[in-house]
Parts: sequence; structure tokens; C-alpha cells
Amino acid sequence: MQETPMSKRSINITIALMAFSGLLIIYVETMIVPAIPTFIKDFHTTYTNVSWILTAYIISGTVSAAIFGKVADIVGKKKIFLILGIIYTVAVSFGGFTHTLDELIAVRAVQGLGFGMIPIAFAIINDVVPREKLALAQGIMSATFAIGSGIGLVLGSYITETLGWQWDFHTAIPVAIILLVLVYIYVKENTVTGKQKIDFAGVAMLGTGLVLLIFGLSEGQHYGWYSHLIIGIFILSFVLFVTFTYFESHYKYAFIDMKLLKKRNIFLANIVGLFAMAAMYFLFFTVPTLLQDPSPSGFGKTVFISGVILFPATIMNMIFAPVAAKIIKKRSARLSILIGLTVDVIGFGLLYMYRATIPEILVDTMFVGAGISMMLVGIINVLLTSTPREKAGEATGMNTVFRDIGMSIAPAVGGALETMYTVKVTVGVTVIDGILYKIQEPFPDATAYNYIYLIGVIFVICGFIFTALIKKNSAKS
Repeated sequence: MQETPMSKRSINITIALMAFSGLLIIYVETMIVPAIPTFIKDFHTTYTNVSWILTAYIISGTVSAAIFGKVADIVGKKKIFLILGIIYTVAVSFGGFTHTLDELIAVRAVQGLGFGMIPIAFAIINDVVPREKLALAQGIMSATFAIGSGIGLVLGSYITETLGWQWDFHTAIPVAIILLVLVYIYVKENTVTGKQKIDFAGVAMLGTGLVLLIFGLSEGQHYGWYSHLIIGIFILSFVLFVTFTYFESHYKYAFIDMKLLKKRNIFLANIVGLFAMAAMYFLFFTVPTLLQDPSPSGFGKTVFISGVILFPATIMNMIFAPVAAKIIKKRSARLSILIGLTVDVIGFGLLYMYRATIPEILVDTMFVGAGISMMLVGIINVLLTSTPREKAGEATGMNTVFRDIGMSIAPAVGGALETMYTVKVTVGVTVIDGILYKIQEPFPDATAYNYIYLIGVIFVICGFIFTALIKKNSAKS
């Protein structure tokens, strides 16, 4: 809902700045991806532990999106966007100065609060863009995610290799500051505000349940999948999720509006979003390690080369975002999602069966990149065309919660499998008492990747099932 009409120029500037915010956040996040093997070496740790660099950010972002999507509807989207932007900039500023894995994970958790800017950016666009042009605006926003991913993979890998991963964070600081200044100057506040309470109890239950679930998935191999600790953690996590669902259904100021979730298309868009983002992170978390780990575990490529190899996947993501927007306009958002899922099944199937050479991995990842783009544009369109405008911030925040759950599960499962199934690789030699000994370290073997990409196929198939239930005309749902 708008307080005053906006000129075409103001609308275009708003779209551009919101899209640029998505580009920046995805750029910084993607820069981390090629550096995962570097973190393992620098911090002398395991794949499971390093997965928390991604997972801490995602869980924090989940809570942030859930809280601040609702808060933005109450006190103003621009105001909350700027507050989160400041928190994000401060966290990024500290990221490059961390010296231990624990410090980096802590900084990433704070940085994740800024991830709440993305659903608010979608909600701001939803406020100012006419309905007939909304799919195109969403396509532009989604395309900039792909641009951010592409720049992050190539530039991030180059910076990591030449200057060190610390500069991945340093280089983002001035860009973040410029963005905040431009948003403050040019973006108008169009939110009709109201008074509501913040559901801290619901947030605490969901956040704690997520942390326990991810900890159990990540550390099950270490403590034993049938140990009392891991079983107890899974049970407690389940109890918290059930309690959370009941509480949110009965609490007046619930931060996840169960009435919204009772709308068929909104519920289904959220579930499909979960599976789509899990699929994306199965790709992002595993392919860099496959490319960089030494033979016979991987290809022994440099950080920069691995980023370049992944770059075509982001190009496909970029190309197919506006294609998705055209399909949505002419046919339906459901068709866009179904096409994306079909392409993704092919991509993960190829990764499962054909990844013995670099050209095969190039083709495989390009399929996955194209499919994810088609899905995400369709999902956000289904969501926003099914939601009242005054609930847009809350709805996109809710969608981010579901998508983040998928994003957090993927690194945890991937890290656990990469730690569980390994092969010893000779990385050097040493001399002890005049005798030459090989230095061997464990790296993920083919079985680990087979299971990961097979799970990716299963997740996409689940997405098919739920997408088939979406009503074709989402605007009337």
C-alpha cells in the first residue's frame, strides 16, 4: 500500500537500489564459497566444522528475516532496512580481522542479521511497483542475485588466492557504505505502520530448534548417530518445532502468521523454496571442494580456477531470471517453477553420474544454475501475488525462514557426508629418524559426493510434488 504516488524515475531508482542490495549480500556470501577448502587449511579443521561458517550466517539470517520482516511492516520498511544495513556493514568490517574459526563463525552470525534486508527489499519493491510489472521487477532482483554470485565466485576466488580470504570482507566495506547512503537519500518510506508486539518467544523457539537440528546433523558422525546426545538433540528439536507451531497458531502477535500459511499457494511456495535453496547449497558447498581437493579425491585446481569453473552456472542463473519473468507473465508462475525443477533434476542427475572431467562439471552446474533461477523467480511471484500488500514484509520474511532452513540443512548434511566418507591422500613427505614417511590426510571420496547429489535429486523431486499442488492462477489464490 502506498501513501503517495511515485514517479516512474523514483520507482526505477528504488528497484535498482534494492536489486543492488541483493547483489552486494549475495556477492559477499558467494565470495566465501571458493574459500571453503582454504578455511579448512588455515584453521586446521574439518569439513563439518567449516560448514558452520555458512550455517551460523544462515540461522542468524533466518531469525533476522522472521523478526524484521514483521517489524518492517509495523515501523517502516526503509527504517528497518537501514538498521540491518548498518549491522551488516559493521559485521563485514570485522570479518577480515578474525584469527580463529570461532571468531569468524561469531562474526558471520552477526553478519547474518543483515540478511534480513533481502526479504524487506522484495517487500519494498512490492510496495512501489504496479502489479502488471511486478514479475519483471522480481526477475531483475533475482537476476542481480546471479550477478552477485558470478562476481563473488570469480572475484572472490581471485582475491582469496592473491590477497587472502580476509580481503573478501575488506573489499565489501566501501560498497556497503555507499549503498546505505543512496538508500537513505533516494528510497521513500511507503509503509503504512501500525502497533504490534514482537514475538520473541516464537523467535526463540524456532531459532533454538534450528540450531539443535543443524548441530545434530553436523555432529552426528562425531558423537555417533545413535548416541544419547544426538538422539536427545533431535527429539528436543522436534518438540520445539511442534511447540512453536502450536504457539504461533494461537498467539495474537505471532511472527509467522499461520493464517497466511493456511493459504494454499503461500504454504506451497514456502515449502518449495526450502527445497530449492537446499539444492542450491548442495551445489555451492560441495563443488569447490571437489574441484580444489587433491587427486584422487578432487581435481587439485586453484581457488581462482574453481571460481571460474562455477562462473557459467551463475551466467545461466542470470540469463534465465528474465526468461522466468516472461513465462510468468504469459503463462503462470507454477510453470516457471516446474521448468526449473525439471532442469535441476537433470543437473543433479548429471552430477551424480558424470563428473569425471572439468567439462562435465561445467555442464552439470550450468543446468543447476538455470533451474534454480527459474524456481526462485516463480516462487517469489507466487508468494507476493497471493499476499495482501500490507503483509508483504511479513510474507517475504516468512519465505526467507523456509528458504534458510533449506540453506542451513545442505551444508550440515554435505559436511557430515564429506567427513564420513573419505579417502587418504598423500599431501607431502617427512623424514623421521632418517626414514621417509608419507603425510596423508583424509578428503571426501566419490561415495560422499554420490550421496550428496542423490539427496539433491530427492529434494528436487519433493519440490515437484508440492509445486504440482500450486494453483495455476496465483493472483486469485
